[in-house]
Amino acid sequence: MATYRTHPGWEALGDPSRLAIVQRLAEGPRAVGELADELPISRPAVSQHLKVLKSAGLVVDQAVGTRRVYRLSPVGLAALRDQLDTFWRRALEGYQDAVEETEESS
Repeated sequence: MATYRTHPGWEALGDPSRLAIVQRLAEGPRAVGELADELPISRPAVSQHLKVLKSAGLVVDQAVGTRRVYRLSPVGLAALRDQLDTFWRRALEGYQDAVEETEESS
């Protein structure tokens, strides 16, 4: 069986606060303060979660005046989708193999 390295975004999304941040950013770009106002976590906690998400390649930031505005990274999300498509394709191939084996043994 082929092995490969999974995208670090999967682990980053395993945290409920980071997932909530990604869900908010899917609606549109936001600054740290805006995210903190929308979530039940502190502004420093939001900053730490954004740092993890950025390190995983899921968000990018841009300076806008004195603020940093965060948005989802299309490249990072595409990498997750590619891996999910691979998982799905392998699952379907495994199902097809199982059906064919059952048919041959009948």
